[in-house]
Amino acid sequence: MPDSSPVLPRGFQVAGMHCGIKSDATREDLAVIVCQADAVAAGVYTQNRIFAAPVALDRERTPAANIRAVVVNSGNANACTGRRGDEDAAAMCRAVAEACGAEESQALVMSTGVIGEPLPQAKVLAGISAAAAQLGDDDVALQAAARAFMTTDTVPKLAARTVEGSDGPVRLTAIAKGAAMIGPNMATMLALVMTDACLAPEVAQRRLAEAVAETFNCIRVDGHTSTNDTVLLLASGQAESTPRSGASPEAFAAALREVCEELALAIVADGEGTTHVVEILVRGCRTPDEAREIARAVGDSPLVKTAIAGADPNWGRIVSAAGYAGVSFDPAQLELELNSVPLYRHGEPLPFDAAAVSQSIRQQRDVQIVLRLGEGDAEARLWTTDLTTEYVRLNAEYHT
Repeated sequence: MPDSSPVLPRGFQVAGMHCGIKSDATREDLAVIVCQADAVAAGVYTQNRIFAAPVALDRERTPAANIRAVVVNSGNANACTGRRGDEDAAAMCRAVAEACGAEESQALVMSTGVIGEPLPQAKVLAGISAAAAQLGDDDVALQAAARAFMTTDTVPKLAARTVEGSDGPVRLTAIAKGAAMIGPNMATMLALVMTDACLAPEVAQRRLAEAVAETFNCIRVDGHTSTNDTVLLLASGQAESTPRSGASPEAFAAALREVCEELALAIVADGEGTTHVVEILVRGCRTPDEAREIARAVGDSPLVKTAIAGADPNWGRIVSAAGYAGVSFDPAQLELELNSVPLYRHGEPLPFDAAAVSQSIRQQRDVQIVLRLGEGDAEARLWTTDLTTEYVRLNAEYHT
């Protein structure tokens, strides 16, 4: 079950503040996360061939066993900024490392926001120094850090779990941001998972990659993969004396997946202009990859998304999207349900109350589409949103 009030795992302190990247002085735009001792770090990153300077830096440094700090800024992506961008990312790491008595190589950096503009480095470096002087481990500090991740997000995104181990509770607390340009791998998102579990670097990397594959890589808003997507896992080890003394590997993996899934769904729910969150289940495929391809085709279809926005149970748009996904299947075996109502089976529509199905879409935020192919036992799940005129307005006006 989700922890009712996220608490920082042992060994971490955080801060969030406004340093001057965002024009609104009431909005935090810089976060600092410090580990009191060396922490294991793992990372999963965007698969866009055009990636930001922070992504390049963090890729080189993870997995690792000696990370001491992470600095995060919002409002500026430090992407497509050439050599200066690389220098700015390195300077941010140097500054946060010096602030906590570590080496530059023991720091990581994440950035999100407008692409192609250089960071106001003097403001950022001054902010790092100021944030380091405000570090705390209470809820006020955690909430401020979470707000500093936000760009077009309407709410901060936090999730936490506790797993009981033989040495006491093992905590996982995570922060994320994301609302649009959501089209894995991954989405336009940043996420940081902190835990006091004791993990080896290779185990942390494997567990994080597995969790991301089933959560952050299963959300879509507009099919656009960002330049900055990053998920980091930091493990302080302070809840366990050895990797095997506390929570079981299975319990920890489940908790990690749960916090990632909770944040992934929060990103979809906060999608720009979103009025519906759509879960797409594709079952009866030969392989999970084939199921994922069909789910992505349906989830990315503007016609499917606008039909959901208009509360239109337009089954033709859904089955035709499945048909062009590039996966071979027998159309006569295809079945479709929308909000548990069978709409299509064995190559032809079924009689159904269109007004009632439309009302079921209109009256609730969550919508479920289930496709069954009859080709095998593999399945996949994906979460997406509808597509509204508000999404178009927001992204037409957003400067990139």
